[in-house]
Amino acid sequence: MIFYFSGTGNTRWAAQQLAERTDEQLVFIPDVIDSDCRFALQADERLGFVFPVHGWRPPKLIRNFIKKLTISQAEETDSTHYTYMLCTAGDSIGRTKEIFEQDLAGRGLTLHAAFSILMPESYVGLPMMDVDTEPKEIAKLHQAWDDICLFATHIYNKVETEHLTRGPLPWFFSGPVGSYFVNRLVTDKKFHVNTDTCIKCGRCAEVCAVKDIDGGKGKTPTWIHNGKCLTCFACYHHCPTHAIEFGNRTLNKGQYYLTEERMNNVKP
Repeated sequence: MIFYFSGTGNTRWAAQQLAERTDEQLVFIPDVIDSDCRFALQADERLGFVFPVHGWRPPKLIRNFIKKLTISQAEETDSTHYTYMLCTAGDSIGRTKEIFEQDLAGRGLTLHAAFSILMPESYVGLPMMDVDTEPKEIAKLHQAWDDICLFATHIYNKVETEHLTRGPLPWFFSGPVGSYFVNRLVTDKKFHVNTDTCIKCGRCAEVCAVKDIDGGKGKTPTWIHNGKCLTCFACYHHCPTHAIEFGNRTLNKGQYYLTEERMNNVKP
């Protein structure tokens, strides 16, 4: 079983690739997080978690899901389920693995393998951050195909290993910087719509995984402020007229989301 979350498509692609190569069931976390989060695994079934890195940490959605998660076995066995994480990031992951591993331990689960894949940048919420240039984007997507093939082989064979891009000063970025990110930058309060360019297509509300946008075809979108926003920028990136902005931090910045066509164009 593979639990995953994705905002702009990078992580969805990775999760789908793993599911195809390991013949495992995919579960989209936003679809189940309001349930009792109890799941039964078959004997020897793998347990995977695939998610993007937010602020050099697992997203709060993932951490809240783990707090609720209960895993049981459909058949009595002495074996421990092979458990792995695969995260996607635009640059580096810091101590994401250690934070996630600690969360799993709180639910009695052991992490056996951890992987990270660098994917095109989608975080645009800080002044100096923008989407990647086209050459850099293409290079990352080419490398992602190589990485997913290798990592899927390790996962299929239940290899206990790590392939992680931690980056410099992981304790600093996942610690004080990550804390600032979670407490100050994960918010829906800065999102707003330029009504002159909004075409009321409903796309932003459709792609919001946490249902924080009141919108739809023929409606000007407004944010509900339901406390669930992840600042994943899915709404911003999917807007066909660039009508959504995040304060003044996204002015004149690019947009990005991963399509099947885009990924297949760089497939080896």
